[in-house]
Amino acid sequence: MDYEQTINSSLKSIWIILKLVIPIYIIADVLFYYNTLSYISFLVEPITGLLGLPPETSLSIISGMFLNVYGAIAFAAPLDLTIHQWTILAVFIGICHSLVVESVIMKKIGLSNTYSYTLRITVGFIVAFITALMPSQWFSSTIVENSFKVLEYSSITDLLYNSFLNSMILSVKIILLIIVLIFIMDFIKSRKFIQDSKKNVSKGFSLTVGIFLGITYGAGILIKEVESGRISKEDIFYIGTFLMICHAIIEDTLLFVIFGADFTMAIVIRTVSAIIISYILLLIYRKNQAKRI
Repeated sequence: MDYEQTINSSLKSIWIILKLVIPIYIIADVLFYYNTLSYISFLVEPITGLLGLPPETSLSIISGMFLNVYGAIAFAAPLDLTIHQWTILAVFIGICHSLVVESVIMKKIGLSNTYSYTLRITVGFIVAFITALMPSQWFSSTIVENSFKVLEYSSITDLLYNSFLNSMILSVKIILLIIVLIFIMDFIKSRKFIQDSKKNVSKGFSLTVGIFLGITYGAGILIKEVESGRISKEDIFYIGTFLMICHAIIEDTLLFVIFGADFTMAIVIRTVSAIIISYILLLIYRKNQAKRI
């Protein structure tokens, strides 16, 4: 294991988190303070309403879709969300985040941007909607109290001061979790059987790697095989579809668990959804391919 590379990766992640989470968190607090979101909430209110989320989560959803999980959490952290609502957000953002970056990766293995965007946005809303329909009693958390409640501020100066402190607390929590995960993931990636997998890729192994290590690495180990033509288009379609619904399932979920999301429910919902939807789409893919012959 290359400790120097792991430390450098950790430092880069810390810098990304600090420059992203802190300003976004403060901006979110300022927007809430001046009630700015009330002027745009009608644009997304039907969507957030269907998902059982308050209109204020619109910025969290948009940020997660086009930026990343950290941005989504930074906008959602100041809200007084329930365990059920945090889990709904964890499911949706877990499926539908970093669309621009990760769609580029999927395109390298042969899946179009149109398919990637359509699949993840559609499935994200459907699965999150189903999660919202589930009884709240099914969701529980080991965290007794969310530290980021909506507070009343006497002035904008008071708000900025408290917002900065809260954003730092949030950043520290995320940073500690990310550092631990980076060391664990780099350790796993340095194992011989992972390195050998780059020379002997299998569908099952690629899925396993992607589920736990994310799209970048899961799809990344397939790129050379795809370019060489040694893996079928059907396998590429199935692996890509599954990974877009269910990837980095531990890391992404833990970030939401910090605020009260149900870890078990979020993972089970995403995994079961990926199995069912990927199988249905694979059957449709096979049927379409048969018609072309």
